[in-house]
Amino acid sequence: MSARKRKPGLYMVTANRLADGEVVFLAADGTWAEDVTEGAAVDETAADDSLAEGERGADACVVVGPYLIEITRGADGAPWPALNRERMRALGPSVRTDLGKQAGQSSKRTLSDVPL
Repeated sequence: MSARKRKPGLYMVTANRLADGEVVFLAADGTWAEDVTEGAAVDETAADDSLAEGERGADACVVVGPYLIEITRGADGAPWPALNRERMRALGPSVRTDLGKQAGQSSKRTLSDVPL
């Protein structure tokens, strides 16, 4: 199978954890992280290999629906989703900020913190 030609840039694999539905990001060590800043940002040449690793997580019933998202770097150099849809997934529910990951200690970012 030939690799898909992707536009130059950074990518990251995201999915939902099967056990609880939480949005997770594939880390460099092959584990799944809840915080997008702990995910592995790869360039377009490594994106398909990273996605294949994410799909192995789905095969093992750890995650469901892995796919690639485009990544940008924040002012602090941390990876952050380039598209608004993925930013919302990374931040958690937007209707109750006292619930979900935005209420916990794992992510202190808000939409105003991320590059547009």
